[in-house]
Amino acid sequence: MRHDLLIRRAEVIDGTGRAPYTADVAVDGQRIVAVGDLEGHDAEETIDARGLYLTPGFIDVHTHDDTNVIRAPEMLPKLSQGVTTVVVGNCGISAAPVTLTGEVPDPMNLLGEAVDFAYPSFAAYAEAVELARPAVNVAALIGHTSLRSQVMDDFHRPASADEIARMRAALEQALAEGAMGLSSGLAYHNAFHAPGSEMAPLVTAVGEAGGLYTTHLRDEFAGQAAAMDEAFATARRGGAPLVISHLKCAGAGNWGQAPRALAQLEGAAERQRVHCDCYPYTAGSSTLDLGQVTDEIAITITWSRSHPEQARRSLADIAGDWGLSLMEAARHLQPAGAVYHNMSEDDMRRVLAHPLAMVGSDGLPNDPHPHPRLWGAFPRVLAHYSRDLALMPLPEAVRKMTGLSAATFGLVDRGEIRQGAYADLVLLDLASLEDTADYDAPVSPARGILRVVVNGATAYADGAPGRTRTGRMLRRSVRLSPSPGQ
Repeated sequence: MRHDLLIRRAEVIDGTGRAPYTADVAVDGQRIVAVGDLEGHDAEETIDARGLYLTPGFIDVHTHDDTNVIRAPEMLPKLSQGVTTVVVGNCGISAAPVTLTGEVPDPMNLLGEAVDFAYPSFAAYAEAVELARPAVNVAALIGHTSLRSQVMDDFHRPASADEIARMRAALEQALAEGAMGLSSGLAYHNAFHAPGSEMAPLVTAVGEAGGLYTTHLRDEFAGQAAAMDEAFATARRGGAPLVISHLKCAGAGNWGQAPRALAQLEGAAERQRVHCDCYPYTAGSSTLDLGQVTDEIAITITWSRSHPEQARRSLADIAGDWGLSLMEAARHLQPAGAVYHNMSEDDMRRVLAHPLAMVGSDGLPNDPHPHPRLWGAFPRVLAHYSRDLALMPLPEAVRKMTGLSAATFGLVDRGEIRQGAYADLVLLDLASLEDTADYDAPVSPARGILRVVVNGATAYADGAPGRTRTGRMLRRSVRLSPSPGQ
């Protein structure tokens, strides 16, 4: 039997958590057609994978690639680390359904300029993605702050009943057009004033459509426990599965709270479907938030609209040069971006290793000096935390970035190596695998990712992109259950 692609004698990690096994994998068109001992089969292209690992393509469940999959469809920061699918629209910010003129509200400015928000409907955004032909698959959430931007001229108050109704109508249309669900970023000042009564009708719309709700918690610092309970209640009452975005215990005064946070997560999981995502670093990155300015942690400015010459410098040094307090210097720098070294390594490791946690990079592709997670998150989990530190077995690490992610987000026939699944694949050399991006030089591709296949076609090989881009827009096609274990 002749196939399009035949990968021989790979050590297969299939995305389910099962132990590795040696097998051949055959691909015809976009799908895997056979896995096992395929003696007697041949192919248009055959790869000898002896001594190498073959995994499903990694699914980055937490990205801000909304406009980049259109403006920079090569998607090298993701392809080069083995990512074949990105979930966009996180933290309450999405490119659709939005049109903007003038100043872009914070933190929507992480996604681009006003001209980049040109998709009045989810269908228009999906069409633009398909026309751009990105190198990776794209699944999209609808951002709550983005919905607010279309109906409110003042973010620092709750939405009115009419505004909520208009947001819900736009959300329902997007869900009908294939959006995966709703995200919120309640910690940000342009969403913080949205009470539970504003979120409830929106999350209910998500539950009725069979989508899911993800949230950047209202408080990741001292008030995290209450913010988690709020998220659990909102999702449960709305009948929607919940994903807590980048679960962390932020702020020096909150370090050591991971066991409590994970116990809360486990308790909620007994009565509703809940998960979280996590990136493998102890620093976060976002816009410069005055609420996070403190002398207890190191803060690095990555960009500043008003003082671009201060990029890549510490806030403390800038304040010292200017003879100002940290807060005064931060005000002068705004709008700006920052990296906050505000987590403990032990807390992060506990969350990353938890069975309910998926891997998400939370990378910011439009930052001129991005956090290294943009280029290195997935190899860092596999090489540093699994291989080197034995924080979790390799099959479990792969499950967290493939099978678990696909099941949580309803990505049908993705995230596993099995007959009938889409051929999203990563061939890697575990011995040489390494994330090379760091805080000083964050734009640096990983080593050891030898080949990436997206929908059956080679998208990345030997450090270079493939000849064609074969990513797809993935629309919601199944109803997700809010009940645990389903």
